[in-house]
Amino acid sequence: MDRPHDRALRARAEAVIPGGMFGHQSTALLPDDYPQYFVKAKGAHLWDADGGKVLDLMCAYGPNLFGYGDEAIDAAFIAQLRQGDTLTGPTPVMVELAETLVDMVGHADWALFCKNGGDATTMALTVARAQTRRKTVIRARGAYHGSTPWCTPRTAGVLETDRAHQILCNYNDVASLEAAVAEAGDDLAAIFAAPFRHDAFIDQAEPEAAYAARARELCDRTGALLVLDEVRAGFRLSRDCSWSRLGVEPDLSTWGKGLANGHALSALLGSDSARKGAEAIYATGSFWYQAAPMAASLEVLRRIRETDYLERLEALGQRLASGLSERADAAGFGFRITGPGQMPLFLFDEDPDLRKGFFWSSAMLERGVYVHPWHNMFLCDAMTEADIDQALDAAEASFAELTRAAPGLAPVAKMAFLSQTR
Repeated sequence: MDRPHDRALRARAEAVIPGGMFGHQSTALLPDDYPQYFVKAKGAHLWDADGGKVLDLMCAYGPNLFGYGDEAIDAAFIAQLRQGDTLTGPTPVMVELAETLVDMVGHADWALFCKNGGDATTMALTVARAQTRRKTVIRARGAYHGSTPWCTPRTAGVLETDRAHQILCNYNDVASLEAAVAEAGDDLAAIFAAPFRHDAFIDQAEPEAAYAARARELCDRTGALLVLDEVRAGFRLSRDCSWSRLGVEPDLSTWGKGLANGHALSALLGSDSARKGAEAIYATGSFWYQAAPMAASLEVLRRIRETDYLERLEALGQRLASGLSERADAAGFGFRITGPGQMPLFLFDEDPDLRKGFFWSSAMLERGVYVHPWHNMFLCDAMTEADIDQALDAAEASFAELTRAAPGLAPVAKMAFLSQTR
């Protein structure tokens, strides 16, 4: 598909934006025919700069929980914007939002607000070190906790000292976690964990109860803090912390993405076990106290409490996963669907450089469905069974097209690095 407006925007961007685009929304590691720019969104759909409409299974990489342009959420945002947003001091909305989150999240006794997931995870790291007066943190290999120097997956410009006092373990590997804790000795400040393994390029995995419980036990034994990074998964797996399903409560949890349905807001929630550390640190930002996103978040949280959105997402995810499995099997492809149904990842068997995944994803895009070839996706409450059926029809046709093209597919040059890391 020719996209002249997208091409023109890319050319303009090359002159004024380093690399043409940066960060996780760059299409540099996506199929070449993927649009970089979008001009409109509503519900579960996006329109690109050339007018193409797609069902968006990425949901803006997670922030779209209740649908793009949700009228009630945006009305709350606009009403507060008109009354006051970025002011010399915070508005009462901030106190109400903190109270609401403390009421909803089992482990939480207090809340701090910021703008991005990386703000929240970095603040969690700082609070843990202030609370324990220790330096070392443990986190899982491959886990993503943001783009700040201490955890960014790309290390250009990052100093060894930026990443000092960290020990890596393997997710869901109790022995590896125990070895990391032993290595930390009496200097362990925190164990960071994702609600489930959602690393890029590999199958997702649910948390094992024994791993989660052992992380809690080790923190209790050593006086370290358990940090659950809910930025990506928060409120898509549970109306509480995700590990509450396993009977495990963290000391700190970080939230973002869907917290305000796309309006800029993230949060660090903590128990009283970390209150002194939170009171001791200095963390702030010019726009961290904006009231309009907090008003939007209050409406989001009301919907989380009072609607069956979570059950709908689970049902839609099951419909999508079972339908895709049936169609992939019928076409003769090994096609893995991993992770929670509302946050799935799709990978083909015997596809080390993702040539099958790239071709199939492009075929889906051509049929009006935006999927990602190596990152987990997201469902939103604005999606319907008809949307899922559209995706399944597109998948069936895309599998058929892949069957014809597979013998002649060339390696994906931009994915060559995968063979060096596996």
